[in-house]
Amino acid sequence: MDGWLEREGWTKRDGQTGNKAGTGRFGSWAEKRQWGNQREGEQTVAGEVGGKGDGRAGSCPHRPAPVALVCPPGTLGGPWSAWMPQTIMAFEGTCVAIPCRFDYPDELRPSAVHGIWYFNSPYPRNYPPVVYKSRTGIVHESFQGRTRLLGDLQARNCTLQLSRLSPELAGKYFFRGDLGGYNQYTYSEHSNLEIVDKPTIVPPAAVVVGTEAELRCVVPDNCPTMKPVVSWLNHEVLEDQTVFGQLEEESSTWSQVSLLKFQPLRENDRHELGCQVTYPNTTFLFEAFATLDVKYVPRILQVNSSVEITEGSHVVLVCVADSNPMALLAWFKEEAVLREEPSTNLTLELDNVTHAHDGIYTCVAENVYGRVNRSLALTVMYAPRKPSVNTSVVAMEGESVTILCTTESNPEPIITIFREKQIVATVVYESELLLEIPAVTHEDDGEYWCVAENQYGQRGSAFNLTVEFAPIILLESKCTAARDTVQCVCAVLANPEPVISFELPTRNVTVNETDQEFVYSQKTGYTVTSILTLRGELDSQLFVVCSARNLYGTKNQQLQFHHSNNLMWAKVGPVGAVVAFVILIAAVCYSPPGFSSGGSSDPVRFSNEGHFYWGGRQVATHRNKCQSPQSF
Repeated sequence: MDGWLEREGWTKRDGQTGNKAGTGRFGSWAEKRQWGNQREGEQTVAGEVGGKGDGRAGSCPHRPAPVALVCPPGTLGGPWSAWMPQTIMAFEGTCVAIPCRFDYPDELRPSAVHGIWYFNSPYPRNYPPVVYKSRTGIVHESFQGRTRLLGDLQARNCTLQLSRLSPELAGKYFFRGDLGGYNQYTYSEHSNLEIVDKPTIVPPAAVVVGTEAELRCVVPDNCPTMKPVVSWLNHEVLEDQTVFGQLEEESSTWSQVSLLKFQPLRENDRHELGCQVTYPNTTFLFEAFATLDVKYVPRILQVNSSVEITEGSHVVLVCVADSNPMALLAWFKEEAVLREEPSTNLTLELDNVTHAHDGIYTCVAENVYGRVNRSLALTVMYAPRKPSVNTSVVAMEGESVTILCTTESNPEPIITIFREKQIVATVVYESELLLEIPAVTHEDDGEYWCVAENQYGQRGSAFNLTVEFAPIILLESKCTAARDTVQCVCAVLANPEPVISFELPTRNVTVNETDQEFVYSQKTGYTVTSILTLRGELDSQLFVVCSARNLYGTKNQQLQFHHSNNLMWAKVGPVGAVVAFVILIAAVCYSPPGFSSGGSSDPVRFSNEGHFYWGGRQVATHRNKCQSPQSF
């Protein structure tokens, strides 16, 4: 057992011989730390707790060979002082050796040095349980057969071994030096024994995927007669795992440390690992378990596929993510955040969707270890919107006309431009239709419709193309003679509305709409029809010219004469509208004095004031029961 004390590293558990005397495990510890260059947990406070001493302080006592005792710089050594670990651990049922050294004043030359170990109290007057007593060997019943002094009190080594540890032995242990007579002293330094039933697994600060992790299993190894065997449980599933073992010392206590190194995977999260401790030739078994908390970048497990829906529908977008720690989930549309919260799943509900909801939606999952995202396309199908036409167009005949009809829809529509139910232009699966007329004519004038259609519906918009043009005298323009009445019809197509007049070149007379006694006019669309009525015997030399003018030009045309008994029909209008004029010719509805039906050979003539003369006499405009139309 002395060899075990001498060997640095607290070895020789299997009967090996130690190193040379004076450089053993405890001796080396004392030399390296120079009896006061303590590490954390070592106590070097000197002072009397019980018994007597000379109370000297401020000097560094002389210590005999084989160990040279030197005061550390900056400390005040005392004559009565001890060194032992503050805390020492051991497994239940095993044993523990509490390293201990003590000192006393140099002037004391005791013939023999004895010692006592107390449990939980340093004061003898309180009658604390005696753990070990070198003089008599009488100890408290709890410690009978369990304690043994490993150190040599004469060499100021008070190391104590306790065996067959049980939970009630856990507590504070104090050493009292007995040099005989009144030279007895209980040191305030003490060691706290902790009895544990499982090893300690120490995980790293964080186990992160992509970074090597190291778990430590720490096993107390302070029993000189029992060597622990450490192994890992459930570690086979770990990737690139290796196990190392090493012996560590801290504050004069020793531990077997097993290191488990591996590359963590996200699948290892929540995996339970165990550390097992056994002792050869015993049934002792101690185990501890730890659950891996593997940190990793989020991954998105579920998100909607790209979807097509009709306008007005309800849609729910779902994003499910796996991460550790929990990720912040967010739904984006383009760059705008629609919803976000820390969660494992996040839904986004869209009610009564419109084409404004159409676009790219992205689920983003982010934690401190990284960020991932998944996107989908939400396509909203809808009928065409009402087409928009650049404007209702007014153009001069001969000009180039461009008409643009646009709409929105999904899918793209078929766009058609109609005029009077006839297709003028069409385009398939486009959002706009451009109609170009290089040289517009008056026949292009009219109402047009732009109609857009897809499988979800149809919409249309009307627009007008207005063509302005010079007058055109229509074919139905003519004069009709019936007995003693001449009626001339002039039908003119023009835009803007023309001014129509009748000229009698042989008589140097012009009649227009202001002469309502003789001229009647009416308008239908762009067609203006004027009718001139003359009464009297037809002059064979008479001819009538129709003149029509607007801001784009003047048109003159001599009217042809036709004979009819009692009716004249005038067909007017460029679109086939029929204007019929029924003229009842009465030979004599009004016979002014001197007027005879036989008539006179005088020609029909007009005064410069526009009065109508027959046979040299002015024709009165009086009305009788025949009611001749004043406008005729």
